[in-house]
Amino acid sequence: MSTHVDPPGGHGRPAVPLSAAEALARCVTVEPAKFAADHWGRSPLLSRAAELPSPDGFTDLLSPADADELLSRRGLRTPFLRVAKDGRLVPAARYTGGGGAGAEIGDQVLDEKVLALYADGATLVLQGLHRTWPAIVDFARDLGAALAQPLQVNAYLTPAGSQGFATHYDTHDVFVLQVDGRKHWRIHPPVLADPLERQPWGGRADEVSATAEGRPELDVVLSPGDALYLPRGWLHSAQAQESSSLHLTVGIRALTRYAVVEELLALAAEDARLRASLPFGLDLADPDAIEPELTETVEALRDWLLRADPAAVAGRLRARVWPAARPAPIRPLAQAEALARLNADSEVAVRGGLRWQLTPAADGRVTLRVPDRTLTLPGTCEAALRALLTGEVTRVGDLPGLDDDADRLVLARRLLKEAVLVPA
Repeated sequence: MSTHVDPPGGHGRPAVPLSAAEALARCVTVEPAKFAADHWGRSPLLSRAAELPSPDGFTDLLSPADADELLSRRGLRTPFLRVAKDGRLVPAARYTGGGGAGAEIGDQVLDEKVLALYADGATLVLQGLHRTWPAIVDFARDLGAALAQPLQVNAYLTPAGSQGFATHYDTHDVFVLQVDGRKHWRIHPPVLADPLERQPWGGRADEVSATAEGRPELDVVLSPGDALYLPRGWLHSAQAQESSSLHLTVGIRALTRYAVVEELLALAAEDARLRASLPFGLDLADPDAIEPELTETVEALRDWLLRADPAAVAGRLRARVWPAARPAPIRPLAQAEALARLNADSEVAVRGGLRWQLTPAADGRVTLRVPDRTLTLPGTCEAALRALLTGEVTRVGDLPGLDDDADRLVLARRLLKEAVLVPA
């Protein structure tokens, strides 16, 4: 099992595996501090394979043979596959159908239809690989720990000479990891800096097209093992070269200050002045009539913001972010077997990548928050909980702060059943 370091502040973040730094090092050729200062959210970064640590590039994450396996033998369904041609998405009905006897589903990917589209120049997009392909599940968890942000991983398979999508921008940062073949990328500066998810490129299609006609900021061909970081908003298009291309796109959904604003406004519903009705008969189309109400509303909002509780805002942000990053998978059958055989000599560890927050409660108990639930436990368990949550492998009989092995086993069983712990 990987060695872990304590999470900052002792709560709120999962124990961070040392492999997280290795995951980031696979994507960038600069030190993390330099990447954060000079590139994160600011400017593209091209990292060539010769300067990156993996001699085999990214084929260990997903090879062309792996992609074929997903498309042919894994019962893939939409939306885990999208197909694009000439800059447009192909309707799913053109490549999906019934799953055969006993399946009782009508949207299973049909390999022969996928073949026809791909052979005709369509790009295949395998979506959500951070949930479906084991090597990428682990890589995404480590990279997410390094960035402290939720992320997703898609794969793009493009036939020789084809381009799946027209010039566009994304509303999230991306790492492009070239797995196989070569792809020509043209990168232009943003037409809208730091776009929010509600500000997609389609609303600025004319600006995007006009900017794409100009000289690109970066005009490069990615070869196997190369990596490219793009901040959100940067325009890009990509075309496969003399052979088919496979690349992974890691999308990082970074939180913004606007997210804080959204949560503040949600909490502002507690303020009676802001809940007050507008005057009877107010002409909403008349700026002069609206002006005094606007002034009063701004003053009420300002007064409320000065009293805003950081803990309440943090709680809402936690509820927004934690569910977006899945912890390490558990094996339900093995977990149940570990529960049945648990004894004082059993070794356990906190589930990798689990978000948690441990706080004392007013009644002498302790509260353990995880993404989808809250556990309340006796205060005598606090020392044992803190020992477990460091991420280190722990023998059940060595848990501190509890009087005897019977109490230690009760706590370990509870946490195994709640999927907070896993057998080491």
